[in-house]
Amino acid sequence: MGKSTLMQQYIKSHFDTDDRHVLYCSADTNYFTTHTLTDVADQFCKIGGKHLFIDEIHKYKGWSSEVKEIYDLYRDLHIVLSGSSRIQINDGQADLSRRILEYNMPGLSLREFLRLELGIDIQPTSLPELLASPNQYCQYVRSQCHPLEHFRRYLQSGYYPFYFEDKVKYYNRLENVINYIVDVELTKHRGLEVSNTRSIKALLQVVAQMTPYEVDIAKLSKATAISRPTTLKYLKHLEEANLVRRLFANLSTVTDLQKPDKMYLDNSNLLYALSQNTPEMGTVRETFMANQLASAGHHVEYAGYKKGDLRIDHDTVIEIGGADKGFSQLAGQEHAFVAADDIESAMLNKIPLWAFGFLY
Repeated sequence: MGKSTLMQQYIKSHFDTDDRHVLYCSADTNYFTTHTLTDVADQFCKIGGKHLFIDEIHKYKGWSSEVKEIYDLYRDLHIVLSGSSRIQINDGQADLSRRILEYNMPGLSLREFLRLELGIDIQPTSLPELLASPNQYCQYVRSQCHPLEHFRRYLQSGYYPFYFEDKVKYYNRLENVINYIVDVELTKHRGLEVSNTRSIKALLQVVAQMTPYEVDIAKLSKATAISRPTTLKYLKHLEEANLVRRLFANLSTVTDLQKPDKMYLDNSNLLYALSQNTPEMGTVRETFMANQLASAGHHVEYAGYKKGDLRIDHDTVIEIGGADKGFSQLAGQEHAFVAADDIESAMLNKIPLWAFGFLY
């Protein structure tokens, strides 16, 4: 349930069932043990094919070089690719520079979760629209449902679509995904020593229990018995795999292995899956906020000590907290807002935290 479903739904809605100009195939089938992508494209184009959809492309060895060849040979062929491995897709994009338009499919927003859970279709809002008229949009959402009734469940287990396939075994499946990324993808494609996989999983558990203030790399290194430079390298790889999120005070000056100023797990579901105890609510809130804003395409930076929690798109500062959160942290700052949990309506520049889950 996800990218494959989306791809097939797109084909169904844009092409007739008997249209011979469109072809869908999955690169992980046995067919490709004796055939190549180039063979398929060649035969398809010879019979007038125009639209080729290839799913699970990352499971085909050397996919990027073959896709580049297909692109150069068959200029009238429209190719759509999908893959589940962010790391392998990133590796293949170098061969396809200036030839491919990438779309990163994040997990479910709160809005999308409610659509699947309740069957209600609430129209998304943009961040500028929400900040300009927060109460108007909050009233619209509340006319459809009570968002606070479902918000905690989403924070705990609503981010990945496979929640709806088997809710009871959700965390088991999420743990399997984490293990696969660490044990297989990072060892095979990022040079992670097999002997360090347990340390990486320990690192993720430490991050899950951190309060997201100043990041202490020395403490992380000591807790996992990994050297400081190696810890920084692993954190970069874990972010590439969508397991952690590193925040910096200025994205334009970040160096390759710079120490992050703030750090979260990628989404709040990972917090509940990896924490040995119930996650600290402040960490859950900030993790949710950073995830939803970044997933909606916004630049998310660390606002700075005593200047708010997050700076969005270089000019908007947001402080995150509970219902009683005030504006003292934002004193003297322009275009500053409080995202407050456990409230239903907006009051001036104080906006319900849940409302930021409707940006996509």
